[in-house]
Amino acid sequence: MRTEQLEYMAAVPRLGSLRRAADELRLSQPALSETVRNLERELGVDLLERKRTGATMSAAGQELMPRIVDVLEAVDRLRVAAGEQHRISRMVRVGTVNAATVPLLIPVLRDFRAAHPVTQVEVVGAQQTEIHRGLAEGGFDLGLVNQLAGRDEVSADDLLTVPLIAMRTGCVMHRYVHRLPAGRAPAFSYSTDGAEMGKLMVAEGLGATVLPDFSVVGDPLERAGTLVCRPPADDSTRVLLMLQRRRAGSVPQAARDLHETFVRRAVELGGGPVSGSRPAASSSP
Repeated sequence: MRTEQLEYMAAVPRLGSLRRAADELRLSQPALSETVRNLERELGVDLLERKRTGATMSAAGQELMPRIVDVLEAVDRLRVAAGEQHRISRMVRVGTVNAATVPLLIPVLRDFRAAHPVTQVEVVGAQQTEIHRGLAEGGFDLGLVNQLAGRDEVSADDLLTVPLIAMRTGCVMHRYVHRLPAGRAPAFSYSTDGAEMGKLMVAEGLGATVLPDFSVVGDPLERAGTLVCRPPADDSTRVLLMLQRRRAGSVPQAARDLHETFVRRAVELGGGPVSGSRPAASSSP
C-alpha cells in the first residue's frame, strides 16, 4: 500500500466524484479507478459503490475514510518532523523504456550521486504503458519514454537491401521501421526484445537496426568503432525521449533534484527540457 493510493482515494469524497478527482489529480479517470480498485483489493473491502450514474462512497468506505485521513495527516507530520533530509535520503525510482538510454542516464546519475550520496536510485526497464501506470500510481518517480514526432518521409531503399534486426512489437522503433518502406514489407532477418541486444547483434556483423541516435552516439560500442550511426536520408521524423514525473501532491526533494539534473544534461546535449533525436540506422563498419 502506498501513500499516493490513500491520497487519491481521499480526493474522491472531497470532490464528490471520480471524474472531478481525476481532473484535479491530472489523471485519467480509468487510471484513478484502477488505483482505487488496487487499494480495495489490498484492504479486502469495496470503498466505492459503482453505478451507471457514477461512483459513490460505500458504507465501508465512509467508515474507513476518517482512518485514511488520519494516516495521511500522520505522514505529513512525519515529513515535517524529519525535515527535508527524509526526502533527500529516500530511494528514487526511474522507469526507462530500455537500456538504450544509458548514454543519457550514466552522466545524469553520476552528477546526481555527487550531490546526493545517500540517495539510492533504482533504474527499472519497463514498457511505456507500465511506466505511465507507475507514474500515475506512484510506483515510479520519473520516467523516460519515447514518442514519435513529425512526418515520415524517409527513403528505405538501403535498409531493404541489408539484413534487418527488428525491435520487439510495441516499441516505438518497431512501429517506425514498419512505416518506412511505403507499402513494401521490410524483411527482418532477426528480432530482439531490446536495443542493447540489437546493438550487440549489429556489432557482430549480423545486420543493421534502427534506433534513436541518442541510444547509439556515445555508446561504448560506437566509441570503440564497432558500430556506425547513420541517419536516414531526407527524414523529418524525430524521436522524443520524454522525462515525466509522477502525479502526486507531494513530490520528494530527491526526485525533484534528479529531474533538474536530467534537464541540465538535456540542455548540455542541445535537446532542452525534452530531448529530441532523429532515428538512426546502426550498422557495423
